[in-house]
Amino acid sequence: MTKYAPPGDRAADMERTSPSTEGRPAIEIVGLRKAYAATEVLRGVDLSVTSGSITAVLGASGSGKTTLLRLIAGFDGADAGSISIAGRRVDDGHRTVSPQHRGVGYVPQDSALFPHLTVRANIAFGMPRLHRSRLPELISMVGMNGYEKRYPHQLSGGQQQRVALARALASEPQVVLLDEPFGALDAALRDTVRGDVARILADSGTTAILVTHDQDEALALAHRIAYLEAGQITAYGTPRELYDCPPTPQIATAIGLANLLPGEIAGMGVHCALGILRAPQVADGPPGAPRPCQVLVRPENLRLSTDPEVDGTPATVLQVRYHGHDTLVDLAADPDGLALTARIAGQAAPQPGQRVWITTTETPHIWT
Repeated sequence: MTKYAPPGDRAADMERTSPSTEGRPAIEIVGLRKAYAATEVLRGVDLSVTSGSITAVLGASGSGKTTLLRLIAGFDGADAGSISIAGRRVDDGHRTVSPQHRGVGYVPQDSALFPHLTVRANIAFGMPRLHRSRLPELISMVGMNGYEKRYPHQLSGGQQQRVALARALASEPQVVLLDEPFGALDAALRDTVRGDVARILADSGTTAILVTHDQDEALALAHRIAYLEAGQITAYGTPRELYDCPPTPQIATAIGLANLLPGEIAGMGVHCALGILRAPQVADGPPGAPRPCQVLVRPENLRLSTDPEVDGTPATVLQVRYHGHDTLVDLAADPDGLALTARIAGQAAPQPGQRVWITTTETPHIWT
């Protein structure tokens, strides 16, 4: 059984002292493992989170995202491996530091505010009296001036989440953990609150880990994305790195819409259903015999024309999905009916059944 350090012992006293974090990552996770009964949830997770950054942990349901967050928070203990926060070892698989001594703030999906307390009292809950002079600053930071005396039921969902974030920041934590905090909000409000949270975290200089299954959320908010798959981190990088040059086809489809095409490398180009394309990996590599590959072309890199004189791949429009700011067009390319999706300006969409010709605007990414 995992044993927690008693509040009065030397280990806990050491953990309450915050050493300098200069030159250290805010969170360092090495070889982390966790199982529930016979089910192994995390299988050797390694993760380093830079101080002051936002890292999104992205993955499908059941991949271990929430378990990872619970271990960092101290709600559960690791079976093996280690977790360090600001250079302090808080879990080594045998001994763990209790949650209140880790310097971690936590924002759950449903905000979990106390219904009988006002905004001011919710933010102040658990805050040392000597620090309560910071309350006006926190309330202003999250944009809740004028709402101090309201109760949670008198607030919108977005306002409740901002109060929950202020409560998490009230103890001046080393790290804030956000467990799908926007999942209960409607789409329009979600975008606004995401922007608010990003600004608040940047203004406070707080390191954050955001757990989400929403790829758009991860791309929009995070400085880095860790993709968790079957209990292991299989990709880690900036949003642009993982979007433009994902390590595997599976990651490509997890980080945005993707067209995956079979191809063949021959000479300095890649031959596929869209013609002969140039890819950086081919241009930089040594020449050799033709070999099979898989090609990634993002939907926004496809262009459609209704002019049969265009030197492109003919296709038939199957479906048009209008999103206001843009339109997704599902296509069947000749001659084998290869399924493709193009993203185009919303005002210039073709009609289902219409013939179009496809060209590409950028070099693709390939895997061999």
